Amino acid sequence: QVQLVESGGGLVQAGGSLRLSCAASGRTFSSYVMGWFRQAPGKEREFVAAISWNGGRRYYADSVKGRFTISRDNAKNTVYLQMNSLRPEDTAVYYCAAAGIVTIREKEYDYWGQGTQVTVSS
Repeated sequence: QVQLVESGGGLVQAGGSLRLSCAASGRTFSSYVMGWFRQAPGKEREFVAAISWNGGRRYYADSVKGRFTISRDNAKNTVYLQMNSLRPEDTAVYYCAAAGIVTIREKEYDYWGQGTQVTVSS
């Protein structure tokens, strides 16, 4: 079992930055692939970024490539999402998730956090 708790969301102006954190419980954090997903109002949840067990491989949605960076600190059981050059269309609830395999598919993630709201004003 892994419990995930996101933090760092908030209100920011377009062009600004935020860093999301996701703290995981348990001693097996390094055995999970970690991902970030988001869900905007009225839309389905979508993939944002994922990082492999040791951080050697990272994957991004085209919509955030070059603006967002995913990273992890296995000693702290934490995964991060640095978000720069934010746009109003980035407004969503952001979720972190854990999977046993390298994947960008939502259904293959086994554990989910409760989400943190990110609002980007124009």
